[in-house]
Order: sequence, then C-alpha cells, then structure tokens
Amino acid sequence: MAQLSSNLLLIAFFVYLIATIFFAVSLTGKKFKNKAGEEQNRAGILGYTSSIVALLFAVGYFVTRWIAAGHAPVSNLFEYTTFLGIMMSLAFVIIYPIYKTNVLGFFTMPVVMLIIAYASMFPSEISPLIPALQSYWLKIHVITTALGQGILAIGFAGGLIYLLRTIDFKKNDKQVKAIEFVLYSIISLVGFILITSTFNALNYEAQFTYINEKGNEAEMLYHLPALVGPNEGVLLTEGRLSPLFNVHPNIKSSDLNTVIWSLFTGLILYYLVRILTRRKVGQLFQPFLRGVSPHSADEISYRAIAIGFPIFTLGGLIFAMIWAQIAWTRFWAWDPKEVWALITFLYYAAYLHLRLSRGWHGERSAWLCVIGFAIIMFNLIFVNLVIAGLHSYA
Repeated sequence: MAQLSSNLLLIAFFVYLIATIFFAVSLTGKKFKNKAGEEQNRAGILGYTSSIVALLFAVGYFVTRWIAAGHAPVSNLFEYTTFLGIMMSLAFVIIYPIYKTNVLGFFTMPVVMLIIAYASMFPSEISPLIPALQSYWLKIHVITTALGQGILAIGFAGGLIYLLRTIDFKKNDKQVKAIEFVLYSIISLVGFILITSTFNALNYEAQFTYINEKGNEAEMLYHLPALVGPNEGVLLTEGRLSPLFNVHPNIKSSDLNTVIWSLFTGLILYYLVRILTRRKVGQLFQPFLRGVSPHSADEISYRAIAIGFPIFTLGGLIFAMIWAQIAWTRFWAWDPKEVWALITFLYYAAYLHLRLSRGWHGERSAWLCVIGFAIIMFNLIFVNLVIAGLHSYA
C-alpha cells in the first residue's frame, strides 16, 4: 500500500506537469469557437481537466498512505508539505471555473509541482506517531491549516500575476528589484531540489558529534558539505569539508547548512538564466500575460485571501490551541511555529483591513499578497528547518 501511495503521487506530479504545458499552450496557442459561438481555448480546457485528474491521483496518494500508516499522513515535513501542494491544487480546481483564467493555472501548477518536489527531499518513510501526535485534533488542526494556506497561495499567484503584468522591467527601480528577489527565492527552491538530489545520488555523508541544547553530547549527520557546523561540533568523517563556523545549539545546523546551499545554488541558477536570456527573469513571463486583465488578477487574489483567511485562522490558531492544550497541557507556549502562525494571522487581518477600509487595491494589494505568502513559506521552510522548538518532530 505504501508503494502504491508513492506511485500515485509520482503520477500526480507528472499530470500536474502536463497541465502546466497545456496552460502554457493556452496562452500562446490558437483559439476556436464552440457551437454556441463563444470563444474558448481548447488547451485551457485540457489544462483544467489535467489538473482535476492530477488532483484525483494526489487524493489517491493521500488515502492509500493514510491506510498504510494507520493515521492521517500529515505528521512530518514530507507529508505536510505534500498535502499543502495538494490543497493548493484543490483551491485552484475550485476557483478556476469562477474566473476561467488560464494564466492562473500557468502559475499555480508549477508552484504545486515545486512544493511536491520540495517535499520529496525529506524522509518519506512511514513511522509511528509520537504520543503528542496521537490525537484526532492533529488531523483537524493540520488539514484545516493546509487547506487555508493552499487557498492563500492562490492569492499569492494572483498578486504575482498582477505585478508581472504591470511592472515596467525596462526600469531598474525598487519594484523591479523586489519582484526579481521574489523570483530568485522561488528559483532557490529549485536550487534546493537540485543540490540535495545531487549529493544524495553521491551518497554524501559527514558525521559530527556536538553539544545539544540540553548540554548533552549527541551526533548529527550532514548530507551536504558543511559550511556551518553544530555547537562545539567535531567532524568524525575523514575527507569531508570542515565547517567555516559553528552555530548556537538551538539552531539546527545541518538544516541551516542546507538552506545556505539552496540560496547559493539558487543564486547561480538565477544569474545563469539572466546571462542566457539577457533579460530579467520577470520579463520572461510578460509575453504570456499580455491578454491578462490586471483587475481580474487583483480580484482573484482578494477573493482567495478572503476565503483562505478564516479557514487558516480556524486551523492555524483555534484548532492548534485546542490540540496544544491536549498535547502539552497549555494552549500557548510561544513556540516559534506558534509565533509565526500568529504573525501570519495578524498580517492577513491587516491586509483585509487595508483592502476593505483604506481602499488598497491594485499594486499595493498585490505586494501584500506576495509578502503574505513569503511569510507562510518562511514559516514552512526556515522555521521548520532551522529553529528548534516543540514542532521539531515535524
């Protein structure tokens, strides 16, 4: 059953790729008229159909893994991140028929693929739940949070489309630099996948002894050359790179090392694209966006956040507090994940306030959408990987 689950996820990934290709063709291909005389886009219809098929395979992965594990597959970083990608595709499948904007699929499907590929870099073995996770509130809390974040991710896609459609890349102002930084950050996720896959294929390992946050000696295994080392770390593996410096025991040094390698690889990929195309990365998307209405992109991003915000609030705060009270006998412990969930809640609450009360539409609203999703990804990637806390088991 576990192997069937993995196969279904792999099939879903490639069908998402097919959907991406269809949506790309829909933005440049020829159109035809149906019997009613309405102009439609065959490739866009095929792209949406492929998205539904991919979602069905992804749901099949989720169900079969649940059966194999005996519990909801949302208990570690691989499972949660994969589920986040699935929820983003579900949100797209629901929202697309309302607006019928093919460009939304062109941006959403690659992000879904990237999130699933990112998840696959983490250990995917099924393991028993620790006592703190053996609660039905885990399922309610995590599933609702992921659904909310998946819908909020559609808001990010709408905001990014708006900015890429309206920004003048011939200038070199702050806006251009900011959107290029956003695209570099996305490319860094690709860098993470490439660098991790490469050294995994080489079976690279470097073992350290170190002093953990409790003052005890422990061991840590690196799968990338060590640029940063653990607290009072001693390299045990001969012929491996010695770290340039060590970090505080509350920082998970091997994961911080991975983040640094990802950012460095992403920088190389970003400038490689710039050199080969002789254009800014954002400019490469503009030919696909000529027929896109900025107003529609702005409306999509707002509607997605208006729907996703209350769902995230339920899952990320209210249900999380109930689970925390059951698991740790306190509903709030100022854990890093809890703090960033609160920051995310306050940020999107401020977004809705500024949108509804102050009339922040268009460009300012789009930037808020992009920054909001950056906060979510920072919580998912940096806080999960680098900062030790009550959620470190994930």
